[in-house]
Amino acid sequence: MQTDEKEPEAAGSEEKKELQEYVMRTVDLSRDLSDEELLGLIDEGIRKKLQGRYLSIRDRMRLRTDIFNSIRRLDVLQELVEDSSISEIMVNGEKQIFIEQDGRIRRWEKCFDSRQKLEEVVQQIVAGANRMINESNPIVDARLADGSRVNIVLPPVALEGPVVTIRKFPESPMDMERLVQLGSLTQEAADFLKDLVIAGYNIFISGGTGSGKTTFLNALSNDIPKDERIITIEDSAELQIRSIPNLVRLEMRNANTEGKNEISIRDLIKSSLRMRPDRIIVGEVRDAAAIDMLQALNTGHNGMSTGHANSPADMLSRLETMVLLGTDIPLLAVRKQIASAIDVVIQLGRLRDKSRRVLEIAEVLDCVDGEIEMNTLFRFEEEGEREDGTVIGELKRCEPGLICCRKLIRAGIGAGRTG
Repeated sequence: MQTDEKEPEAAGSEEKKELQEYVMRTVDLSRDLSDEELLGLIDEGIRKKLQGRYLSIRDRMRLRTDIFNSIRRLDVLQELVEDSSISEIMVNGEKQIFIEQDGRIRRWEKCFDSRQKLEEVVQQIVAGANRMINESNPIVDARLADGSRVNIVLPPVALEGPVVTIRKFPESPMDMERLVQLGSLTQEAADFLKDLVIAGYNIFISGGTGSGKTTFLNALSNDIPKDERIITIEDSAELQIRSIPNLVRLEMRNANTEGKNEISIRDLIKSSLRMRPDRIIVGEVRDAAAIDMLQALNTGHNGMSTGHANSPADMLSRLETMVLLGTDIPLLAVRKQIASAIDVVIQLGRLRDKSRRVLEIAEVLDCVDGEIEMNTLFRFEEEGEREDGTVIGELKRCEPGLICCRKLIRAGIGAGRTG
């Protein structure tokens, strides 16, 4: 991780602070001002407060934008949210902001004026997502209007002040063609996965944090037949499926301050079965909801999901653990359910050069003698490293190829290039 240790400057100059105080004194905040009206008041404040003092047009416009963002938007974070080259924003209290750009993490030169301002921005974010956060409920997941995922942790859990982590997504959802161009996988593997999606194979995408699981799931979804009815289920809506007209998006709801009215992922999966789905997509499985997902996939429904793990085998092991956390059934029964429900696991990873690659595609076979058998279909093989540190390698096909071809044949695709 590369970081810039330069001490950050205060987010606003003296002019910004004076003008912001002036605007706040003169604006009737009880009135529902439009953005244009507020900008007009800010312009008026700039003219009055800076009369006789030179400030370039560029600096005036920047001051105008900073004040507007501080009052109406996300203060110093707004600039970062609008920068498409930044993929992650990490706020460690009011004085430390880090960003991830081009796969590298560095410290940003700006910061919040005060902890109170940061807390105001936090409340603005959670209110926009219809969530609540306070000392008694100090952890929350939310999203911004553009779909960016937000995780917030408040004191007393966060010792150095509010911690805000914003995961941004591309304005245009990634597709398989673009992933092939970036070298994440080969054209052969992309064509293979397209066939599996069309045929209705149940696919699980596995990988570590930041490996691109949600992005890859979005890309795979572009190959779902357009005449299908899709139900997506997420704890915080992130998926950007735009190619399916008959799409239903569901999002869980946290309990209120009295601990009531919670709607869990498990509740949503059960409800989705009554919505006549052709395919159920669960954004991420991380708890006992794994039971309901497996039951849905074992009762004639096609689906896709993601999870955190270091390999396809580890992903299946984690699913076992999650199921056993929610119910008391024999381990052998759990493994048989997993082997029956999941057809293919795609393992993603982030290499040392920060590139995101498909590392392995594995077929899940039967449960034999109490163990789930797997068949590796593609595996990433590293071949070296360039002078600039870029890893050289390719996702290569393994023999004997896909064994369970029944769904492909029923879809009229046949074994073909899948082997």
